Amino acid sequence: MALSLYIYYRVDGNILPIQQQANALLAEIQKKTEVEGRLLRRRDDAHTWMEIYEPISDIAAFSTVLRAAVCRQPLLAALQRHEEWFQPLA
Repeated sequence: MALSLYIYYRVDGNILPIQQQANALLAEIQKKTEVEGRLLRRRDDAHTWMEIYEPISDIAAFSTVLRAAVCRQPLLAALQRHEEWFQPLA
């Protein structure tokens, strides 16, 4: 079963370096897992961002790659990131 991962967090201050690290993270994830992530911001709050990854078939392998990739992006690693996993309805 293919799952979707949504990760949201708040950014403050100079967002350009955070956006650069987020883009580097997405590129690394795609290279290592072939899952193309997307980066969005909340429509009514430019400081709330979301990464979306789908489809994910191997949660453990994807999570391992994601954790390691986030550690290589210190500005992202310092943020309080909230993960939400979703699956299709039966």
